[in-house]
Amino acid sequence: MSSTQQETQAAVSATEGQFEPRILAFCCNWCSYAGADLAGVSRLQMPTNFLVLRTMCSARVDPEHVLRAFAKGADGVLVLGCHPADCHYIGGNYRTRRRIALLKILLEQYGLDPERLKLEWVSASEGVKFQSTIIEFVDKIRELGPNPLIEAEKEEEAARAENAH
Repeated sequence: MSSTQQETQAAVSATEGQFEPRILAFCCNWCSYAGADLAGVSRLQMPTNFLVLRTMCSARVDPEHVLRAFAKGADGVLVLGCHPADCHYIGGNYRTRRRIALLKILLEQYGLDPERLKLEWVSASEGVKFQSTIIEFVDKIRELGPNPLIEAEKEEEAARAENAH
């Protein structure tokens, strides 16, 4: 076996069994999506376990979308928008701020840590801030562990399968 193969095998073995969170990031078209694009074209290093969904405004992120993301297996959800007073739709980011505060309360009622949902302002020129936001959030979700709603569902399925035999 070549040294490259051995190094690859060692790297895979070292990460085997480690939790890698699944992150969904809703990005405002005008600011944070452009910030994400800047991070990409600048070749800034980031984790790859997040999916960006572009919305016209952070206010277009319906609370139902956030709840559905958690129900379908997301370990964390980021909502990224324009800085206050810079929203292309005047007050969209202010509405988003209020919604996220209420959603965090609701998440707690569902048994999810409110830190699994994060709101951040990232402008089009802040590729580095986008990168650091992603890195910090992925690290935080790794610390929190897998989505407990999905873990409970897996345990129930395993129990049903065991009882069926």
